[in-house]
Amino acid sequence: MHFSPEHSGNAPYTTNLARGLHQAGHKVTVVTGYPHYPEWRIHDGFRGWAMREDHGGLRITRLRHYIPSRPTGIGRVVMEVTFGLRIIFASWNRPDVVLFVSPALLSTGMACMRRRLTFQRAPSILWVQDLYSRGLAETAGPSRLSALAQKLESAILRSSDRVVAIHERFHRHMTEALKVSPSNIQVIRNWTHLKPTPPFDRAAMRQRLGWHDSEIIVLHAGNIGKKQGLENVLEAARLADERTSPVRFVLMGDGNQRKRLEALATDLGSISFLDPVSSTDFPYALGAADVLLVNELPSVRDMSVPSKLTSYFNAGVAVVAATDAGSVTADELLASGGGLRIDPADPNALLNAVEGLANDPELSASLGARGLEFRNDTLSEATAIRHYDELITSLASSRGL
Repeated sequence: MHFSPEHSGNAPYTTNLARGLHQAGHKVTVVTGYPHYPEWRIHDGFRGWAMREDHGGLRITRLRHYIPSRPTGIGRVVMEVTFGLRIIFASWNRPDVVLFVSPALLSTGMACMRRRLTFQRAPSILWVQDLYSRGLAETAGPSRLSALAQKLESAILRSSDRVVAIHERFHRHMTEALKVSPSNIQVIRNWTHLKPTPPFDRAAMRQRLGWHDSEIIVLHAGNIGKKQGLENVLEAARLADERTSPVRFVLMGDGNQRKRLEALATDLGSISFLDPVSSTDFPYALGAADVLLVNELPSVRDMSVPSKLTSYFNAGVAVVAATDAGSVTADELLASGGGLRIDPADPNALLNAVEGLANDPELSASLGARGLEFRNDTLSEATAIRHYDELITSLASSRGL
């Protein structure tokens, strides 16, 4: 469902993978939706019922689908089902291998059903970016709905020839809870989709963004949604106001919680909201901050790996993650050595951690350097695309193609 020109979530990964596979010699056709995330409205310039594009050899078919103005549970279900219906009746150009991306899980399930019912059953790969059933359980608590979602997710994943997990924790959950055969799962890490940031005038960039030299800028970049639990950041900003702290929290991005949080923050001086910057300016904005922030609800543990972390490590700036000690995010931060973990929903701990880094520039620089090293050694785009190339080629070869 998500592809360029969307610039957040999994769109950068699907876009770069398609381009990378094309450069590796594959003929790539992309069937995607109309760009709408994270604003939840169709981007300017995209009209009609369907569109076809050709970008550097990529054949792109865009299918219009329902987009809720407020992405509630029912609205998301309708969106995925309408996209799935469009996929079922779209031309697939007789592929040798089909790669599905989840989210969106429901439309992926519908597309898997079409694949199984057609005469040409091309091998399929299901690339899992988020675990739906864990997401429901972690954001709303265990329920009949989350149990039903787990059964559905299990059936969809098991219907695919191969499943790609983006983290070892995903692999474990898929085998233990979703009953996917371990032999059908391959772990291929998401990568840093940003190029290494060249030297730039940091002071000039801060001035462009309205950040003063005397301020300690804590930047949260990306989706402003429910699972981010950003009320915690508002409370940390309230504490900063009370202490007359030089810390300023900046929420850069869009999402279904932004307007509500802006309304709650009208009396706060230590927090500001910033519209998404261009893809060109994005790495410089990250590099101009003093601390980069990941903030999650206390219940979030296994549902997703924050895509922002790969971008954060690229910036070489220390990360503070307000996340559960047992979360995937905490594992990633520990593996990288690129930042500090604090308990979620603890605004005092958040403010103390930021002030502590500001008072210890040597530690802050060391954390940023370790994150950058992790990005270079572990989160390589070339390595990930080579793994996908090998996986796709092996599946095609198994059919004698």
